Amino acid sequence: MKVGLTIAGSDTSGGAGIQADLKTMTLNGVYAESVITSLTAQNTTGVIGIFDLSPDFLAKELDAVFTDIYPDAVKIGMVSSKDLIETISERLIHYKAKNIVLDPVMVATSGAKLLRDEAIEALLTRLFPLASLITPNIPEAQMLIGKEIKSPGQVEEATKKLYQKYQTPILLKGGHAINDANDYLYDGTNALWLRGERIENTNTHGTGCTLSSAIAANLAKGYDLEKAIRKAKTYLEACLKDGLNLGKGSGPLNHAFALCDYYKN
Repeated sequence: MKVGLTIAGSDTSGGAGIQADLKTMTLNGVYAESVITSLTAQNTTGVIGIFDLSPDFLAKELDAVFTDIYPDAVKIGMVSSKDLIETISERLIHYKAKNIVLDPVMVATSGAKLLRDEAIEALLTRLFPLASLITPNIPEAQMLIGKEIKSPGQVEEATKKLYQKYQTPILLKGGHAINDANDYLYDGTNALWLRGERIENTNTHGTGCTLSSAIAANLAKGYDLEKAIRKAKTYLEACLKDGLNLGKGSGPLNHAFALCDYYKN
């Protein structure tokens, strides 16, 4: 059985972060393991508190995983500090990690920065070069190129600029600014729109985590990059179509239940 590793923070509500990643990888047919970067106290209404693990303990987690159940693919989610980013980079290089999907959680949907400048710089210089695929959303891409993105043409332009700068395949997710579910992939040679179905569902907490984890799971199983992304998008659409609503707040998406229908079909 192929193995997928998620390196991310814990979400007590189960809709995003490590919990969403583990559900997604499992339901996409790989053995899922995790390295936790931080603990969060959160629910469907927001984040109450964050506690970062120490770089030393994070390194021990990574050592434990790679020296025993070596992953066939790695998904990296939000890492909040420069020291943690540098620890992850050093260990991934040491163990020659492969099929790394980086979801650069830098900007909230509101546009607020989630990382300090020193952490962003470490992310760009230490983790971007290791990635097999980087999956920014529109606000993150705007921060990276310093320019607004408001049209499909600007999505294409931004994606190619990001590739030229970081020399890593880029999947620019289009939903935030141009109100559709179409993503644009550029790998230096091939450029294509990956069309998706726009689904009306307010319970979208954790969709970025889910997409990147599903892509990593598919890469672990040996699919090429385009096929891995297409299958991941189909998976995510099935989650959203389920329309499950939980909690007294906004209600996070419950991937474990949603994807039962996907696999029945």
